[in-house]
Amino acid sequence: MNSYGFHTIHGRGGAVATGFKVANPAMTVWQVCGDGDGLAIGGNHFIHEVRRNVDLNVLMLNNKIYGLTKGQYSPTSDRGFVSKSSPYGTTEDPFIPAELVFGARGTFFARSIDVELKISQEVMVAAAKHKGCSVVEILQNCVIFNNGIHNYITDRATRAERTIHLVHGEKMLFGANMDKGIVQDGFGLKAVTLGEDGYTIDDVLVHDAHCQHNFLHQQLAMMDGHELPLAIGVIRDVEALSYDREVANQVAEVRAKKGLKSLRDLVLSGETWEVK
Repeated sequence: MNSYGFHTIHGRGGAVATGFKVANPAMTVWQVCGDGDGLAIGGNHFIHEVRRNVDLNVLMLNNKIYGLTKGQYSPTSDRGFVSKSSPYGTTEDPFIPAELVFGARGTFFARSIDVELKISQEVMVAAAKHKGCSVVEILQNCVIFNNGIHNYITDRATRAERTIHLVHGEKMLFGANMDKGIVQDGFGLKAVTLGEDGYTIDDVLVHDAHCQHNFLHQQLAMMDGHELPLAIGVIRDVEALSYDREVANQVAEVRAKKGLKSLRDLVLSGETWEVK
């Protein structure tokens, strides 16, 4: 890649990326973080860059452990998880990244798996095109400290049955034979097999990633691969005002109103005096 990059203080990637984007609105900015720094020490920065809808691309690599700091449990580790910092198992429930994004009124959320290279490319291209804060969660394996943590969805033998690739405008179908679908079941969702219990292709929902209301998007993002298949692909992609563009517009408006063209103009615009 022909680009510039640098490391920030642990957990502060969101703050640095926000400042950089506001100061350089024409630049494309990617913030690469993990579930540990992104949702623990950097959790406050994360929810506010999403809430502000800063035009950033947040790539969150989720391996459910602190991989680079030698194997402590992270905010996404499952209850009971045994690690170096929880030798008898954790006694807390994990964060779900999608839940935080929707709680902060996020405008873009997508998910992929490290072994799904084509879908990973698809969602990152969509994230780059999105004008606002795009969050892409990549479920990633950690071969050193948490090997096989995502096997229940990544194994070739079961992946087609436990994941669903959502594409805007297409039916929500999945399975090795694409004979299963997601249907509305009251206020919830249900996985069915076409041809059984009277269900047909007409009952299967069509994915609308651009719907402003996020209720269905949140339901889809919360599917975990057990009773309902894990949703991968672009789940939500809607337009909204972005923080950096609004700041740039505000600065331009104030400069035009006050007649300021430079920092010198600003310094000399108030009361001044000369020292002799």
